[in-house]
Amino acid sequence: MEKSTFGSAKNIIKAMGIVFGDIGTSPIYTLPIVFTLITPTQENIFGILSLIFWTLIALVTIQYSWLAMSLSIRGEGGIIVLKEILTSILKKGRKIGVVSFLGYIGISLLFGDGVITPAITILSAVEGLKLIPGLQSIGTNTIILITIIITILLFAIQYKGTTKVALSFGPIMLLWFISLFLSGLFYLIHTPDIFLALNPYYAFNFFTENGFPGFFILSEVILCATGGEALYADMGHLGAKPIREAWSFVFFALIINYLGQGAYIYEHNDSSQVLFKLVSTFSQFFYIPFLVLTLIATIIASQSMISAVMSLIFQGINIGIFPLMKIKYTSTEMRSQIYIPAVNWLLLVAVIFMVLIFRESNNLAAAYGLAVTATMFISSVFIITILKYRKEYWKVALASIVLIITSSYLVAVTHKIPHGGYWSLVIAIIVLTIMGLWITGMSRLRKSLKSVDLETFQESFNQIYQTGNYLSGEALFFTKNVNNVSPYILHCMFRTGIMYEKNVLVSVENTDQPYGVKLERYEEVSKGLFVANILYGYMEVINLPELFKQWGFNEKAIFYGAEEIKTNKFLLKIFILLKKIAPNWVSYFDFPYNKLHGVVTRIEI
Repeated sequence: MEKSTFGSAKNIIKAMGIVFGDIGTSPIYTLPIVFTLITPTQENIFGILSLIFWTLIALVTIQYSWLAMSLSIRGEGGIIVLKEILTSILKKGRKIGVVSFLGYIGISLLFGDGVITPAITILSAVEGLKLIPGLQSIGTNTIILITIIITILLFAIQYKGTTKVALSFGPIMLLWFISLFLSGLFYLIHTPDIFLALNPYYAFNFFTENGFPGFFILSEVILCATGGEALYADMGHLGAKPIREAWSFVFFALIINYLGQGAYIYEHNDSSQVLFKLVSTFSQFFYIPFLVLTLIATIIASQSMISAVMSLIFQGINIGIFPLMKIKYTSTEMRSQIYIPAVNWLLLVAVIFMVLIFRESNNLAAAYGLAVTATMFISSVFIITILKYRKEYWKVALASIVLIITSSYLVAVTHKIPHGGYWSLVIAIIVLTIMGLWITGMSRLRKSLKSVDLETFQESFNQIYQTGNYLSGEALFFTKNVNNVSPYILHCMFRTGIMYEKNVLVSVENTDQPYGVKLERYEEVSKGLFVANILYGYMEVINLPELFKQWGFNEKAIFYGAEEIKTNKFLLKIFILLKKIAPNWVSYFDFPYNKLHGVVTRIEI
């Protein structure tokens, strides 16, 4: 079968399932929420639809599909990648610190989005039960109970992995977008004048007519673009081309549906649960199947966000901004398919908490959008700066326009803070605090551990090794850097006399590239003393025990350093607690315990 010039249909459909779950379910709640704040007059309907159209053009199509996706490391995208690209350009100086801090803020904010997205999508879908004949009187508590049950089931199956299920995500979401298109088209046929709303005049006229209060309506309009960042963040899974091509179809389906919803609101003067009412008016027979499809689509959207949060945690662990966590790899085919138990259950508790606090999707919208908009703003700043250093000035001009638009949305969503938006900030602050404590604590720890340079170490090693007082076989000694030997190794060899016939100093370092594993250096620097330097990408899933076999290591024992840390400073005591809770380094890489020997060093920081 020949590939079409429009790209691989298989990958395009797969992209719909992996990438577009969040933004694809935004029609469920965007317009109903917007029109709880403003009267659905013809001028306002046209103005809001125009704003939605141009928001999707500017923030999703231009910022992510065009600009961001032209910036990558080995085809990988996401805010961490933007940060890594920019820091590699800047190389040194205070600007790196600013860039890193902004990157950490962006990462933290995504966790707020990761909690609210499953809550609002699943809850808004379950609320559609009220339109089924005989269920009109279903109570809020019942809706909440059903939502919580679905949420628990979703998180409970995460440990099994989602690779097999993900294969069906694409066709289901394709059916979802076709349903959105057809339901919207049904009303457009009768109200073709609604297409005039695509004219940017109506967006400007909206602000002219509504003034300052109209500006803050942007805080709800932005809901149409939530999930747009996934185009770039998930680029590494499928490549830029199928995602862009899938977006052209998704964008068209979304716009047609939003226009159809606008036509329905204008005709019926009713904006509550407009998508569900639109479908029930179109065909009562198809309403229940559509509701089931909606529930599945929201689960897919939630699943995508859960996977994104876990992938982000994994990247953060690899670049040293999060504590080590036990990770289960659920697929040999997709590197992104991982399961982190601690993150999974914390997310579940947080999502249920949000559902219980806000109780209705309209209320949840008050907290939704702040985190997404702030992340988009930071991404815009990074994109402009990178393009400026690359001297791609026409792109800089385009990105600057997007930045102005993003800034407007960011200012608008700040009014959500006292109405529930503070929960996004609370979650982000907790995550940012953990990152800050971990980065600071590990920096203090490294300074307290006084390493010895390799040349000085060799002199003492040679003297002892020449005596012949060593054990037979091969031993591995892990150190942060082979050129700076960890103090525990000195204690092992020189104070306790633990020395083998073959001693290998091993360092394992992540690079600024997402993927790739190699034994960069393996050489004998003195008789009986070898150094080995392993490099791996920050998104790479590595099995060190298996790699050691492939590279010809035949270790009899594996030594590693552990620390008993003391401090008088309160915040650093929290770091110590995190360090104790986190699995140790060798546990993280799943080394066989019968070969492991930990050497404890007492340190005060």
